Amino acid sequence: MTSVSENQREGSQQREFLGHPIGLSVCFLTEMWERFSYYGMRTILVLYLVKYHMFSTEKASMIYGAYAGLVYMMPIIGGYMADRYLGSRKAVTYGALLLVAGHGLMAFHGPQAYLDGDAVVRNDFYLNIFFLALALIITGVGFLKANISTIVGALYGPKDPRRDGGFSIFYMGINLGSVFATALVGYVGEVHGWNYGFGLAGIGMLFGLLVFLWGQRLLDGRAEPSNPAILKEKSPIGLNKEWTIYLGGLGLVVASWIMMQYQELVGGVLYFVGPLMILIIIVYGITQCTKIERERLFVAAFLITIQSVFWALFEQQAASLTLLADEQFDLNFLGMAWLPSQVQLMNPLFIVIFAPVLAWLWVALSNKGWEPSTPAKFGMAMLLIGLGYVVFSWGMSLDDSTSKSFLWMVFIYLSLTLAELCLSPVGLSMVTKLSVHKIVGMVMGTWFLWTAMGNFVAGVISSWTGSGGHGGEGGNLDVIATMEVYTNIGLLSIGVGVFILVLTPLMKKYMHGVH
Repeated sequence: MTSVSENQREGSQQREFLGHPIGLSVCFLTEMWERFSYYGMRTILVLYLVKYHMFSTEKASMIYGAYAGLVYMMPIIGGYMADRYLGSRKAVTYGALLLVAGHGLMAFHGPQAYLDGDAVVRNDFYLNIFFLALALIITGVGFLKANISTIVGALYGPKDPRRDGGFSIFYMGINLGSVFATALVGYVGEVHGWNYGFGLAGIGMLFGLLVFLWGQRLLDGRAEPSNPAILKEKSPIGLNKEWTIYLGGLGLVVASWIMMQYQELVGGVLYFVGPLMILIIIVYGITQCTKIERERLFVAAFLITIQSVFWALFEQQAASLTLLADEQFDLNFLGMAWLPSQVQLMNPLFIVIFAPVLAWLWVALSNKGWEPSTPAKFGMAMLLIGLGYVVFSWGMSLDDSTSKSFLWMVFIYLSLTLAELCLSPVGLSMVTKLSVHKIVGMVMGTWFLWTAMGNFVAGVISSWTGSGGHGGEGGNLDVIATMEVYTNIGLLSIGVGVFILVLTPLMKKYMHGVH
């Protein structure tokens, strides 16, 4: 256990468990089960849309892209409501309740779609239930995701050196939840029935809710509203403000339900609001900031925009790469018969293996004065993921005995993970360090907006790999088109990576000492 002086411990939660504030264990288990439910459902979502509801690859990919985009956009609202009114504890509890309801509804999916001649017949009532379930999950994630991390930060005082270690432990919960979900939910969903897979994910979220409800008393009031009195004030509709916010959350569910059925609405919102927020940041920098603040803010705005390219490529793993694993590759590997959904297991496994290695490498390079700056790491991430897709596409063009080898899936997932480890851990830290204190929340929200845009575009890219036919058990991907798409997006990413590296010296200058 790390020795921490009383001065360093000042402001931290006093009760401890295994050398860290006891509330960390509550947050760890809550996040682990929430991520179990989220990644479990995501693991089988596109396969379910194609095989059970017989959506085309194009339509299934757009539904996934809209869902993923909204999942990353909604925490902006949930985070604001928690900061301004609810406090993190109430926001997380409300989000968890919505998530349990959403995952529970996913288990009721109605009759399977079927062909009547050339037309696909689906049950509209159960499809609406399905989209409502997704809307509940989207809004639930919005209220829970950002705020559970806020609680972890509140457990540590400003000088407590255990803070980074605490967040590392917390993020282990994400990886554990992802590993278990991909292995178990994927298996149950594909082998025993999609509704059982979704039901298992829902049971995981129920565990998360129960853990948090039981463990609230261990948070010692560190996640309460900053101004509890304001929640009791009457709102314009006659309810107190707390219940008005909860009612507003149900309004967000309705809005998400509508947008999930008309996926182009999600793209329209993101394509408008994302650039608008960047413009607002730039104008603020020009009119309200000193030279140093302005130049740092410009670097942040550039990196926020560019990261969306990364997520558009990275999130293919839950879309076109899963369909490709199902239709194109020999999934017998290391004496095991992998299911298509279980191929996604490689990403969290590689994170567990390589995250400590890269953490050690950055420290070793830092000690020698050689550690790459944040912009350089962004450039490296773009190069790694771009090269991964170009080489992977080339591998698919080889003869059948070689092109269908599972090793190609191992290769692309290793590329995705190494790129993720170069960009994801430093991204949010970069935002907080380069932002002006007065607008750090707005800049962080803009980061998530552009992450959401990248996730939506991932669905668009995946839709380009479709064969144009309806879904079902047969082939729904156009392999030739997929190879062309992967080559093009890979080359684009390489070009972006080179562009970032060329600009890195200028960005380092504009960062004015921030690493």
